[in-house]
Amino acid sequence: MNAATARMRLESMLAELDRSIDVLRRDPLAGQDRSAADAGSVLTDADRNRAMLEVATRHRRSVLEALRRLDEGLYGLCADCGGPVPEGRLEARPEAVRCVRCQSERERRH
Repeated sequence: MNAATARMRLESMLAELDRSIDVLRRDPLAGQDRSAADAGSVLTDADRNRAMLEVATRHRRSVLEALRRLDEGLYGLCADCGGPVPEGRLEARPEAVRCVRCQSERERRH
């Protein structure tokens, strides 16, 4: 993937993540009267919302990191071995920081 295409895809992802984070930060239940019976579902919804916000925020950081690597000329190079990240992997995950082999090894260790 060339640098211009990568930048366009990453910036599009960033904009979408920013929109999602904005929505998740709003409390859709604010100001609503809830019965005691609804308290459990409200807590569950709040927990789910918080988890989704954390995932979106982490993903946003990885996209920003990919844009930084692009600016530094390191985009598409594995952060661990320095080898190329396969084109197909970058097509599927433009924010990918590792080649398939290094990512697999990292996941096995964690």
